[in-house]
Amino acid sequence: MRLIDFLLDFTFYYPLLMSFAWMLGGLVFWWRYERNTVSQRDPLLLLEGTPLVSVLVPCFNEQDNIHEVLQSLSRLNYPNYEIICINDGSTDQTGAILNRLTRRYPKLRVIHQASNQGKAVGLNTAALLANSEYLLCIDGDAMLDRNVIGWMMVHFQHAARLGAVTGNPRIRTRSTLLGRLQVGEFSSIIGLIKRTQRVYGRLFTVSGVVTMFRRRALLEVGFWSPDMLTEDIDISWKLQNAQWSIRFEPRALCWILMPETITGLWKQRLRWAMGGLQTVIKYRFIFRSWKLRRMWPIYLEYVTSVAWACVMGAVSVLWMASLLLPPSWQVVQVRHNGNWHALLMALTCLLQIMVAMLLDRRYDQQLFRHFFWMVWYPLAYWMLNMATTLWAVPHVLLRPRGKRAVWVSPDRGLQASGRQLPPTDHPSELTSELTSNLTSNLTSNLTSSGPPP
Repeated sequence: MRLIDFLLDFTFYYPLLMSFAWMLGGLVFWWRYERNTVSQRDPLLLLEGTPLVSVLVPCFNEQDNIHEVLQSLSRLNYPNYEIICINDGSTDQTGAILNRLTRRYPKLRVIHQASNQGKAVGLNTAALLANSEYLLCIDGDAMLDRNVIGWMMVHFQHAARLGAVTGNPRIRTRSTLLGRLQVGEFSSIIGLIKRTQRVYGRLFTVSGVVTMFRRRALLEVGFWSPDMLTEDIDISWKLQNAQWSIRFEPRALCWILMPETITGLWKQRLRWAMGGLQTVIKYRFIFRSWKLRRMWPIYLEYVTSVAWACVMGAVSVLWMASLLLPPSWQVVQVRHNGNWHALLMALTCLLQIMVAMLLDRRYDQQLFRHFFWMVWYPLAYWMLNMATTLWAVPHVLLRPRGKRAVWVSPDRGLQASGRQLPPTDHPSELTSELTSNLTSNLTSNLTSSGPPP
């Protein structure tokens, strides 16, 4: 077989194989962990106690979001928690708003850092000042479901070597095509992958936007690394390499904002790609330890995905070059059976999206509204993944070792008036009062010249 034929087969069969693997893993997870939990409404009834939990919220230029985030945190269905916001050298009014909000929310404490030190440093600072053994870390734009703490705490009370429980992010920005595509992506890709990896017993990464950690585990591994672009991936590998387990809890819902511009999406995915590459370079030593053998498949799968992106890029360049060359010079040609290849891939992708949405529908009842928009997803996702990976490889290799990863203000999608709030028909969502008054309260408090009432 010619090398080019092998590469073409690899670009086709690898994503096809992984699609069926994710679907199978997602269904196994549902059978083992989800199918008998429909009737469970209040996790507090399952808890043996309610130990103190510290909610850590690192913030950088979050003046448009922090008020609604704290409103949602003030209504959590858990009797014993504190809130610590870390203002990491924000250049907008985030610090002033947080100071005012301490008068409204007695559970709130605020830490001000003089300059932009990065999310990892902010989390490390708050973790050392927290009063709790359990640290729920979220982003500055995340709105939590009322029962998040309870669903996560159930796991910690029944597993002594559990280091972290990661939640189920749901997309709020759904007014544009990019937003709707990401709604399906977080189910069909991220949700299925986490379910499959949970069945296997090892996760590539927790979701940095909503994860609860055991502080003793963080202390053992040295907390978060300031030089990693994706601190959530790095801390996941730190914990698991130290024999702490990580779990995925789909009922721990978190409503987040995502980029709705091409530029914003590119920057976000490039950071993810660079962070993933940093991780596989940093932890390549795992193959020297038999004790870490269960991390090998997770490592190899990610490396294979990077190889796929590189091969896909090379094949695409060769194919486009062949269009400009004489027939006798062509290197890459469309095979006679190419039509059924494309049809099979498209049907498999849609099947994967349907399976994922069926699994997540109980948590997001409006999910299937976005199913038919996903016809554009395979092309968009694969091309974006390929491009960001190819761009990330040289940047990671040339990045100075130990360089601190600091904040860059992300694209948060449309402004508050255009964002979708968490749905009110879910049994454990934010209260109806929050849903009806959230946007108006945000506007009034940000423009107020005095302290909040």
